[in-house]
Amino acid sequence: MAEITFRNVTKRYGDTLAVDDTSFTVADNEFFCLFGPPLSGKTTILRLILGLEVPDEGDILIDGRSVTRIGPAARNIAMVFQNLALFPHMTAEQNIRFPLAERRMAEAQIRARLADAAGKLHIGHILHKFPAQLSGGERQRVAIARALVRDPVAYLMDDPISALDARLREEARVELKRMQREAGRTLIYVTHDQEEAMSVADRMAILEHGRIRQVGAPVALYDGPASAYVAGLLGSPAINLLPPGLLPGARGDAVQVGVRPEDVTVTPGEGAVVTGVEPLGGYTVLTIEAEGQTLRAMLRGQPAYAPGQNVAIGADPGRMHFFGPGGDRLAG
Repeated sequence: MAEITFRNVTKRYGDTLAVDDTSFTVADNEFFCLFGPPLSGKTTILRLILGLEVPDEGDILIDGRSVTRIGPAARNIAMVFQNLALFPHMTAEQNIRFPLAERRMAEAQIRARLADAAGKLHIGHILHKFPAQLSGGERQRVAIARALVRDPVAYLMDDPISALDARLREEARVELKRMQREAGRTLIYVTHDQEEAMSVADRMAILEHGRIRQVGAPVALYDGPASAYVAGLLGSPAINLLPPGLLPGARGDAVQVGVRPEDVTVTPGEGAVVTGVEPLGGYTVLTIEAEGQTLRAMLRGQPAYAPGQNVAIGADPGRMHFFGPGGDRLAG
């Protein structure tokens, strides 16, 4: 059980500022995602929490106690790396047992923890196999089981399911959320996949160049982005960022107006033209040109629009997001 806090933490690698005066708190038993583009500081933050890196400035606390100068072993935090780091010469069972055997835990305890982890992750039938004999999804579950048996105060996971295909990633997300809930432990999860982050996180932190730009529940960030940068990272298709004169109802003091594709209305008319149609079964995505701007609209079902068709576009002002000169959300 662990609350993890960063207080004004900075980490440099030469002239590169990897983490820049960052502060946040992860609550006990929370599923917390670090989300952002490559080189935004996500993995460095995990390494700082684990103790593999020491901050140049600031303090890291676990349950209110500073661990900034304490080594990884004393922090009792389990890490699942992106490459999973399984020993190829060991079976799945031997990989899972390894951290407990290294601690010289009693054999009865090892067996009990192994059985519990294998049951939760549904891998009892593959324990005799070597990593090379396992699918990507099975290797991922073995790596998680190896972290689970340690009974740590918190889990850190660095994009552990990115190598899986789309169907397995969906299954793995459900498993991760279930595992974290049943284990009753804090989990900090790094991903560059916004859909993944939004589907599993209790809260998420949006990073840019080593700084946290916004923290909150996924739906709150989606509906109330603090900046055009945050708005642009969340949602698929991405939010439309348009000049204010393109849509009636936009604020005059806005430099950019953000409209989610699902909030764009499209009707037969004039002023815009359809340039692309993507029928996706339950909904259809239109690409539209209007006054030299390209935008996307996501419509329910399979409406009868075709490339080259003239249309009128609009949006409810209450669903628009208004951003000022620096890209920050305008108040009011």
